[in-house]
Amino acid sequence: MARLLIAGASGLVGKIALWAALDDARVAQVVGIGRRPLPIQHPKLEQRISDFTTPLPDLGRFDGALCALGTTIAKAGSQAAFRAVDHDAVLTFARAAQAAGVQRFALVSAAGANAAAKNFYLSVKGAVERDLEAMGFPILVRLRPGLIIGDRAERRPAEWLFQKINPLINPLLTGSLRRYCSIPATTIAHALLNAGLAATQSAVLEFDGIRAMAGSADT
Repeated sequence: MARLLIAGASGLVGKIALWAALDDARVAQVVGIGRRPLPIQHPKLEQRISDFTTPLPDLGRFDGALCALGTTIAKAGSQAAFRAVDHDAVLTFARAAQAAGVQRFALVSAAGANAAAKNFYLSVKGAVERDLEAMGFPILVRLRPGLIIGDRAERRPAEWLFQKINPLINPLLTGSLRRYCSIPATTIAHALLNAGLAATQSAVLEFDGIRAMAGSADT
């Protein structure tokens, strides 16, 4: 049975991934790392508090790590604050995971991530992917979803609108645009968990790959 680390478990995808891990017979223990305690108690779960601005203490030995850390520029308040979460905090978590002997590191990134992108959001997502790859994890799986469908704690009007018209848009996204199809948070979360537990090689997963890793195209 596996021991997993998870960061970002207070967010939409991370919360679902955490509960899926706790319910999974393949998982013996989960250590959740976050800036504040989660309102969850479970015999498999141990919580550690960190703001990810300093190196994490020794965590012991773990098999896989799931990273769902992320924010928006609007919520963060500035580009610098956004980068501090979506790049710097991710790398702080990754260094701790590497020190813990993690063999599989699975990350929620974004469709179109590219360190050379002119779009700031996508350039940060691409930069953190690049820097994680340079760390040399035996298996690094990068999930690149398009619009994430699900009920968030905070209201995002643009996302709410796109979720409403999603059934009309997805069928129009074909070929190279298919990667931008919207996808349920539940699908991404199960793909993240399966990647952290059972991926056999490094991969970049877009829309179809995420659905396949989740175990069901209908998730």
